[in-house]
Amino acid sequence: MKKPGSIILKEDTKVENAFLVGIQTQQCPEGFCQELLDELAELVTTLGLAVLDSCIVKLRDQNPRFLIGEGKAREIIDNALAVGADVIIFDDSLSPTQQRNWEGLEEDIAVIDRQEVILEIFASHAHTSEARLQVALAQANYSLPRLKRRWTHLHRQRGMTGGMGMRGEGEQQLEVDSRIVRARIAKLKTQLAEVRKRRGVQRQQRLRKPVPVAAIVGYTNAGKSSLLNAMTSAGVLTANKLFATLDPTVRRYTLPGGLDILLADTVGFIRKLPHLLVEAFHSTLEETAIADYIVEVVDATSPSLEEHRRTTLEVLDEIGANTQSIITVLNKIDLVDEPIARQRLQRLFPDAIFVSAKTGEGIPELAAQLEAFCDANSLKRHLLIPHDRQDVIAKIRKTCTIDSEEYGDDGVHLIVRAPKAALSIIDDWSAS
Repeated sequence: MKKPGSIILKEDTKVENAFLVGIQTQQCPEGFCQELLDELAELVTTLGLAVLDSCIVKLRDQNPRFLIGEGKAREIIDNALAVGADVIIFDDSLSPTQQRNWEGLEEDIAVIDRQEVILEIFASHAHTSEARLQVALAQANYSLPRLKRRWTHLHRQRGMTGGMGMRGEGEQQLEVDSRIVRARIAKLKTQLAEVRKRRGVQRQQRLRKPVPVAAIVGYTNAGKSSLLNAMTSAGVLTANKLFATLDPTVRRYTLPGGLDILLADTVGFIRKLPHLLVEAFHSTLEETAIADYIVEVVDATSPSLEEHRRTTLEVLDEIGANTQSIITVLNKIDLVDEPIARQRLQRLFPDAIFVSAKTGEGIPELAAQLEAFCDANSLKRHLLIPHDRQDVIAKIRKTCTIDSEEYGDDGVHLIVRAPKAALSIIDDWSAS
C-alpha cells in the first residue's frame, strides 16, 4: 500500500526523497528555469515527497541517450545519492528510452519526469468515477511505451505463471504485458465513453434550462474552489496544494437583481500539463468551453502570476472557450498589504476585480460584473401574465431580471430583461 510521504513507481519500489533537475536552454533562461523548478518542487511536495536538493543543467543540444551528457548524468546521480535521494525528477520530459538509460546507470535510484509527477497527483486526487477513469487512461497510455521498465510484473498480477501461450520472460513477456495494457486502455475508453454519454445528457438538460453558465478557471491553487465556496457555500474541498480539485462542481448562484446563474468550478491549469491529461480530461474541460462567461482567477500573491495567466489563456484558446466574456479576478488580495504592491497589480490588470475568498472583499463587485454581462446579453420585453399564473411569474423571476412589476385588472405587467435562452419561456406572454 502507498503510505503518506512516499509513492510507488514500480513493483516493490517506494521512493520518499527527491533530487530535482531543471534544464536551462535558450528558450528557458535561468530565471524562468528556476521558476519552473520551484513549481516542480511544489508539485513534488504536494505528492508527499521531500525535496532534498536540486540543480540546473545548462544545455545547448539534447543528448538522445540521457537528455544531457553521460558525464553530467553520472555526476547528478552521485550528488543525488550523496544527499540521500532515492528518486531523480526532471522538470523536462524524458523519453522511455532515456528513462531506461538513466536507470541503467544506477539501480538504487529511480528517474522520472514532471509528467509522471502530475499523473501521480491526479491519481491521488481523483474522487469521482469519471476522474478516476480519466486518470487511469492517461496513466495507461503513458506507461505503454515504458513497459520494459515498469510492467514486467503484470503477468503475476493476472496469475499468468506459465502454460500455453507463455514463451518465457524477456521480449516474449513484454508482448504479453503490452497486450494486457492495450486491453486495459480499450476497456477504460469504453467505460469513459459511457460516463461521458451520461455527462452529455446532463449537460444538454442543463443547457435547455435558460440559466447562464459562468466557468471559474485559473492556474492550479489560485483559489477557484474557495471562491465558489465563498459565493455559494458549495462545500467543495479546498486545500493549499496543487490540483486539490479535479472534478467539476456546478452550483446555482443568485445575482443581486434576482437572476440565477450557474457557477462551474474546473480543474486547474499548469505549465507543461501533459497532453495525455488534456485529452483524458476533455469532457471535464468542455464545461469551460460551453460556458457563457468565464471567471478567470489569478493568485494575487504569486510571483509568477503573469506567466500563470498566460498559461490559462493558452489553455482556454486550445479548448475553444469563449474568451470574449472574461472577468479577471485577483484572489487572495487580503494577503497583499503593501499599497505599492496593490498599485502594481492595478497597473498589470487594470480591469481586474480585487477579491478575497477568505474575507469576502470584492465578491459584490464580481456579482455586479456577472450581472452586467448577463444584462448585456439579454433582451427587454413587456409581458402580461394572468393573475392565476403565479407559477409563470416565479419561473420568470428565476430566469429573467424584472425591471418593473405592476398589477392591473387584466393581469400582471412585467418589464423584464431576458437572456436569449429564456425566450421560449416568455414569448407566450408578450403584451404586444
